Amino acid sequence: MTTLPRPTTELSADEARRIALRAQGFLGAPDRRSGVRGVLRHLGAVQLDTISVLARSHELIPYARLGAVGRRTVEEAYWKKESQPAHAFEYWSHAACILPIEEWPHFAFRRRAYRARPHWHHELPDGAYDQVIKQLRAEGPLTATELGGAKRTSEWWDWSGTKVAVERALMYGEVVCVERRGWKRVYDLAERAVPAQLLHDELDDAECLRRLVRLAGQSLGVGTRADIADYHRLKGEQVDAVIDGSGLVPVTVAGWSKPAWADPAALATPPRGRHRTTLLSPFDSLVWERARTERIFGFTHRLEAYVPKPKRVYGYFAMPVLAGGRLVGRVDPAREGRTLVARQVTLDGPKAVPAVAQALVEAAGWVDCADVRVERVDAPELREALTLELARALA
Repeated sequence: MTTLPRPTTELSADEARRIALRAQGFLGAPDRRSGVRGVLRHLGAVQLDTISVLARSHELIPYARLGAVGRRTVEEAYWKKESQPAHAFEYWSHAACILPIEEWPHFAFRRRAYRARPHWHHELPDGAYDQVIKQLRAEGPLTATELGGAKRTSEWWDWSGTKVAVERALMYGEVVCVERRGWKRVYDLAERAVPAQLLHDELDDAECLRRLVRLAGQSLGVGTRADIADYHRLKGEQVDAVIDGSGLVPVTVAGWSKPAWADPAALATPPRGRHRTTLLSPFDSLVWERARTERIFGFTHRLEAYVPKPKRVYGYFAMPVLAGGRLVGRVDPAREGRTLVARQVTLDGPKAVPAVAQALVEAAGWVDCADVRVERVDAPELREALTLELARALA
């Protein structure tokens, strides 16, 4: 008997965009009851980065979805405090990310891959690994400095033998980071920090991958193979091997040249509700994949922090502005005392002016700035309108 293929759901580009916005927490009422931990569980991964302009990226992620949530509240939601159980851990996902502690078993495939890895950028000195484990077991959770020093010189990647060892142990899963002190990782033995019911590597690679593909599809709402793979930095063939058993359903999206899959729950009800107006971290999972951002929003986004200053187009830490479900501009921010400085503002036409002004004023209030100053507007003819709108919003 011939099995007929299942009909594929067809989505318009606009429907796909709104599904993606809702899946990422930007459409509909924010879930304030679940708070920051709810955002983390919903997204599945929050990217970490050392750059701090308005705030660090892991703080900007819940702010963009929940509004002016307290920054201490953000820190307490992520990292373990004293005798409390761990709620999250740091590991390699899309990049260095904060992940819900419940997902520890599903990264067993990556821990196994690291243990089997033949080559590393840093040589591991003889005895250093065993010494780190012995010290953590005897003394409890420690930073790299407390373990003996993080670096040999001032160069960023010139790690000490101790740092090499403890980072290797973290990648293997023998050590975990569930706490930070003053932005420094605090390392602890996984056997002590990870809840006992989660502390195992029993799931085979296929089950781990199936779970992460399903989570990526839920967090994206709808995505291509490349979108889904990129979310937790899987290989395309890994996605292919498990996509049929992941629970995601095939869809076609008008204007998308590649096949796509969607979370069936995202297709069950039309995406409706209020749109957030906000500045986005360049590391926000809504925009962290450039090809997807261009496909969904028609918006070219690139972090220029590591681009030489003369070659920057939009600024050091240009933050996309989300309004009405569209990306309507960019702001490169800075802070001078209690003034939020918009070093460079890029606007997608006059209609973007009120939204950009609102996003700037709300961000200023969140970081305890009383004023906003604009230095440069890429469309000079819109500078006066933006200045007036800011004055109105600040009044």
